[in-house]
Amino acid sequence: MIQTTSSLLADDAVPLGFRFAAVKAGIKASGNLDFAVAVAVEPASAAAMFTGNKVKAAPLLVDARHLERSGGKVRVVAVNAGNANCATGEAGLQAAEAVCAAAADAFDCEGHEVFPSSTGIIGVPLPAEKLVAALPAIKASLAANAEGFSTFARAIMTTDTKPKVAYAAVEVNGKTVRIAGMCKGAGMIHPQLVPHATMLVYLFTDAEVPSAVLDTLLRSSVETSFNRISIDGDTSTNDTVLLLASGASGASVDAEHEGFGKALREVCLSLAKQIVDDGEGVTHVVELQIEGAANDADALKVAKAIAHSPLVKTAWAGCDPNWGRLMAATGYSGADVQPARISIWLGDQQIAVNGGRVDGFDEQRAHAYLKNREFIVKIDLGLGNGTCRFWTTDLTAEYVSINADYST
Repeated sequence: MIQTTSSLLADDAVPLGFRFAAVKAGIKASGNLDFAVAVAVEPASAAAMFTGNKVKAAPLLVDARHLERSGGKVRVVAVNAGNANCATGEAGLQAAEAVCAAAADAFDCEGHEVFPSSTGIIGVPLPAEKLVAALPAIKASLAANAEGFSTFARAIMTTDTKPKVAYAAVEVNGKTVRIAGMCKGAGMIHPQLVPHATMLVYLFTDAEVPSAVLDTLLRSSVETSFNRISIDGDTSTNDTVLLLASGASGASVDAEHEGFGKALREVCLSLAKQIVDDGEGVTHVVELQIEGAANDADALKVAKAIAHSPLVKTAWAGCDPNWGRLMAATGYSGADVQPARISIWLGDQQIAVNGGRVDGFDEQRAHAYLKNREFIVKIDLGLGNGTCRFWTTDLTAEYVSINADYST
């Protein structure tokens, strides 16, 4: 049985084999929780994906080295919010490693078994000494329960307005396997995750899964979730998705286990949608349904062109059914397009057919539909079987205000 939720977890939903805690280390100017740690009781199998941005934050470079050296094992995840530790040069790498070394001492593991992450303002030196000084308080408050999990989820927030968590359970050979995840992200969201300071995702399961299998499962899940969302079209320097498997449930899973794979995909999609829903200044959440493309890659090109168009997004903000902007974005997307074959729907109302407006177009009905916080835009290119589902948002004056004043 699979259960997913975006609400806070119950104690029995927390995957076995992990403990969680968070404290105020003094990184955030607000004084809120800003340092979160998860500790695996035994070394956990790990798989991770990082941003496709060529400018990568220091912790991502450290993570890649550590995962290679440990053979895909992680004991400690250490996340600070309020400082991205990006564009900080050699000092940034040293700061990340200093936190890893101190965490290794605190939790009796190797430094390369520590997975650091950072999110916040780019270009500001990370005061690693504040994180190191906070480790005793972290160690004292570690808990394998829902409160510890929730505290971790709250501490990694920056401009987020609420924590984001999801959970699924699936039966494997008569045993219950849990998958739970949390994430943060509200702006600078257009993940382009590749296997090699904004969206951070941490997924935990108590299934027994080798790292290589985890990597296969994670790639598949990310491609249809986190790589299918955009708020503003900016790809962060810090995007990270980490999946850990403790094996504490006693149930072993391989890459062919349909139930586990489905549960992981549902957790990832729930978290991805929560990120979009909590986007900075967002008043509308839009599901793009692109169909009839020459192939799936072309469908994705159309979805991204629409999702990143300021003209389209501001029209959505004003509930303006200006479908011509959808046509224009489709045309410059780079996909194979024949304008006379394009059809467009807002919800169940068709507004364009064969590249032109439908007879009897009811503009008031379309305007009323766009007043919903969530709505669907469907485009059929009429060329083939390529499809894509993509989630994005409008672009509002509040988004501009948030980001105009972010660092000051």
